[in-house]
Amino acid sequence: MIKTKASPSSELRKRLDHPVIDTDGHMLELSPVIFDYFKQVGGPEMTEEAFTDLRLRDGLKWYEMDRTDHRRHNLIRPAHWAAPAENTLDLATAMLPKLMHERLPEMGIDYAVVYPTIGFALPDIKDADARRAACRAHNLMMADMYRGFEDRLTPAAVIPCQTPGEAIEELDYAIGELNFKVPMFINLVRRPIDAVEEQAPEMSRYAFWIDTLAYDSIYDYDPLWQRCMDLKVPVTAHAVGQGMHMRRSISNYMYNQIGHFADAGHAFAKSLFFGGVTHRFPDLNFAFLECGVAWGASLICDLKERWEKRGATGIQQLNPEKIDRELLGSLFEQYGGEVLSGRAQQGAFLRKVSEHDGEDDFAAAHVNSVEDLLERLVPNFYYGCEADDRMNAIAFDTRLIPGGSKLN
Repeated sequence: MIKTKASPSSELRKRLDHPVIDTDGHMLELSPVIFDYFKQVGGPEMTEEAFTDLRLRDGLKWYEMDRTDHRRHNLIRPAHWAAPAENTLDLATAMLPKLMHERLPEMGIDYAVVYPTIGFALPDIKDADARRAACRAHNLMMADMYRGFEDRLTPAAVIPCQTPGEAIEELDYAIGELNFKVPMFINLVRRPIDAVEEQAPEMSRYAFWIDTLAYDSIYDYDPLWQRCMDLKVPVTAHAVGQGMHMRRSISNYMYNQIGHFADAGHAFAKSLFFGGVTHRFPDLNFAFLECGVAWGASLICDLKERWEKRGATGIQQLNPEKIDRELLGSLFEQYGGEVLSGRAQQGAFLRKVSEHDGEDDFAAAHVNSVEDLLERLVPNFYYGCEADDRMNAIAFDTRLIPGGSKLN
């Protein structure tokens, strides 16, 4: 047994009259152990399929190339030196559930929900059979590793979300058979662009779109949200935004890493709101992990301000049919000079160019007032914040957040 010692965290815990729960602890998996479970679930062939996919996604291929090929293939700089080293005890703590369980009092923590590290990549494996087998294998491994420590530790189950069906299948197994309490959803799903798949399928790795599961999705994910309600579990979202869009530096890991969880949470929260999910499932909780809360406060303010301007009522102020064309023409004649005089009717903004113009973007959320908007955004959303994030204070600043709200 490691002798625990007093720490600032444990001393602070003594002064509190409530339990301290770490809702986003992390563990480090041993790759050889994961692959033992892969082989158990999917056999050697499927294990090789999963390994080949992970090798590329985890950035291992980056190390096999020089800078010229990094640029040629647009391979992003992967994480490096991302685990404790100087404090070897902390490294072992992240890898050994028994040791983590023993050291929780030293950390000032009463209970911890433990998320994976390598497990982040598994729901993104392209081959469906390999993806499902990999997630199942990881969940079996975590269930075995954390058995016996349930009084203070609970691992999160990795749930693949390429389709609602596969998500529900693994959710039922993880919660019903393996007794997990918390599912982890990867809320950003890479989808091929149909035209690219048809004309140049080998390019689909580079040309893809992001399905945020709740808006403009090719699937209806409501059955998944309903299943979470039935099982009485929250939707905890922990997608990785690195490697997407502008987070593709070939040389700087920090450039790709800073803010990527916030971007992923922002996209999912908007999707849930605009897709009407929080309207249809008002009692379902969503957690955005490891991303802070500043973006959440900003999003709520942005949505309120946009709704006032472009909600069903506000957008009518922008209806081109309401333009006084005679007045506009006279103003162009009076003030247009040689360049603009007589051209008042030529601007594209002066006419309706699509039957979809003027649609209420907020319709699915059923927002008819600021109170409705806040009801769709504040009660359901929980933000995972780091203890040293100074922007956490924004969550409780009722001067800034509409309606004097406080965020979870």
